[in-house]
Amino acid sequence: MKILLAFSGGLDTSYCAKYYSLTNNCEVHSAIVNTGGFSPEELKEIEKKAYKLGVKTHKTIDITEEYYNKCIKYLVYGNILRNNTYPLSVSSERSFQAIALVDYAKKIQATTIAHGSTGAGNDQIRFELMFKILSPKIKIEAPIREQKLSREEEILFLKNNGYIFDKKETNYSINKGLWGTSVGGVETLTSNKGLRDEAYPSQITETKPKTICLEFSEGEILKFNNNSYKNKIELINAIEKYVSKYAIGRDIHVGDTIIGIKGRVGFEAAAAMVIIKAHHALEKHVLTSKQMLYKDNLANSYGILLHEAQYLEPAMRDIEAFLQSSQKRVTGKVFLKLRPYSFIVEGIESQYDMMDNKFANYGEDNKAWTAQDVIGFTNIISNQLKLYFQK
Repeated sequence: MKILLAFSGGLDTSYCAKYYSLTNNCEVHSAIVNTGGFSPEELKEIEKKAYKLGVKTHKTIDITEEYYNKCIKYLVYGNILRNNTYPLSVSSERSFQAIALVDYAKKIQATTIAHGSTGAGNDQIRFELMFKILSPKIKIEAPIREQKLSREEEILFLKNNGYIFDKKETNYSINKGLWGTSVGGVETLTSNKGLRDEAYPSQITETKPKTICLEFSEGEILKFNNNSYKNKIELINAIEKYVSKYAIGRDIHVGDTIIGIKGRVGFEAAAAMVIIKAHHALEKHVLTSKQMLYKDNLANSYGILLHEAQYLEPAMRDIEAFLQSSQKRVTGKVFLKLRPYSFIVEGIESQYDMMDNKFANYGEDNKAWTAQDVIGFTNIISNQLKLYFQK
């Protein structure tokens, strides 16, 4: 049996690697799909772990550019925050990682794809839905879920088989990607406890307020503090590195899972939060009210479908076309003031800004209509409600 194991180097996938390497007639190959959450050094360490745990081959598959172009770009266009809180930092990655794993499994002619998900989370659905759609003949296995293992049992198994797993790594479940990092721990299993500061990947090192500038071109982030970067990946990483020093982008998300229960997870997404809020502020200046209305409705649907592993649903391509079309005038600069743990949008500059002083100043003076125009307009738009209340 040739198995492809989705391998991150964490406790669950470390158990899976060792378990399969000790299974008779099992040839285990591992792969990690990078969506921007790992440095080259970290990827090398993960590769070393995989071989130490007994895999025959290990592959790093980098799809960061594809993930940006096919997903993050649209999350920004839609200002998408699940439950007005979470920028889909990790849930948006899983479909793309699953697609890459299926492609690689076919390439090496694996008969089985295995993953380290438990039976109580969303990721098992996200991975397996893609596997079944794109390669229905490949068998799927999830040893942690199927054997109902505790973390303590996994650690003991590894120890008994010559692999010592650092217990410090098990205090929190960390999933890092280009669009943010999720943090799960004992606190997130409750409804009333917040994560400790040290649980988050970045610690506060800046306290002096500073103003930054994000520049957009047709809805896409273009520059940071007037600096250009080789690509969008480097640009987002530069924003993350700068803004996370203020411990900005931390929060705890509570929402409905695909499997029907409530879930709670901490996250840190400094770049995602400032980019989305800056983009939204710019849109409020340059789009019409109806563009904002219909875009908000569609963007919410897009976020729900993506979260629930429905990326391959054809309606997603239709929504993407609308979102792309809506961005033609979303061009300009946005100024944000950073403070410890928070930020505010100070203002924008854009050639398409509809706050045109030649037309009117809200609440001050009008230059394009008369008092009689207002009286007539009010009479007309009140007609239907007057009829309703008369009846």
